[in-house]
Amino acid sequence: MTVTALVSGGKDSLYAAYLADTQGWPVDELLTLRPADPDSMLYHTPNLDLVALQASAWGKAHRSVEVAGLDDSTELSTLRSALSGDLGPVVVGAIQSSYQWSRVVRIADELGRRVYAPLWRKDPGRVVREEIAAGLDIRLVHLAAEPLTPDLLGRRLDTPLLEELERRNRTIRPLNVAGEGGEFESLVVDAPFFHSRIVLDRAVPNVTGSTARLTVAAAHLEPKAPAGPEGAT
Repeated sequence: MTVTALVSGGKDSLYAAYLADTQGWPVDELLTLRPADPDSMLYHTPNLDLVALQASAWGKAHRSVEVAGLDDSTELSTLRSALSGDLGPVVVGAIQSSYQWSRVVRIADELGRRVYAPLWRKDPGRVVREEIAAGLDIRLVHLAAEPLTPDLLGRRLDTPLLEELERRNRTIRPLNVAGEGGEFESLVVDAPFFHSRIVLDRAVPNVTGSTARLTVAAAHLEPKAPAGPEGAT
C-alpha cells in the first residue's frame, strides 16, 4: 500500500508528511493538486512547482495532478481520481479548516483510505513553534490579512516573527497565526531531513491592495555539507 502525503510546499503539509514518516507511516509519495482557480479554498496555490524540488531534496517520489475546472465538484472529483487505485493512508496537514478536512475525509472514506492528520485541532501557535523547533526554514510567500504588511513578504517565519504575528493578532485584528484561515501561505526551502536546500534564484513580489504574493520564477537545489562527527569544530 502507498502512503500518500498531500503536499503543497507549505509548512503544515510538509511537516505533517515528516511526522507521518517518523511515526510509523513512511511516506511513499508527495501528491500535489494544481488548481486552475488561483483563489481555491480547497488547495494551496502559490509556487506549486517547488514541491518537486522539495521531494527531490527529501528523496521522495512526487506526483502532480492538474485540476482543470474552477468549481468545487471538479476539485473534489480530481482529488478522488488522484487518490483512487490504492488503499494506503492519506496524510494531510490540516489544523483547523473544517472545509478542507471534511472534503478530504469524505473522499478518502469513499475510497477506503485512512486519513492521518497529525496536526488536526492542535493550537495554531503550538504547531508553528513545533515546525520552527523541527528546523523548517519557512518563508512567507502570500499575505492576505490586514495585520500582515507587505514588508513581511519573503521573511523567514522564526520565533521572533511568530511572536510579532501573535502581537498583531492581539492588538490590530484577530488572525490565525498558522495562516489556516488563508491569512498567509508559506514555502519551506530547507529542513533537517532534506539533503539539499532550495535556493531562490529569482522571486517576483506583487502587491495588490491588501494582498501580497511572492512568485518564485527560478530556483535550484544546492547540496548541503554532510554533518561532521559529534564534537567536531
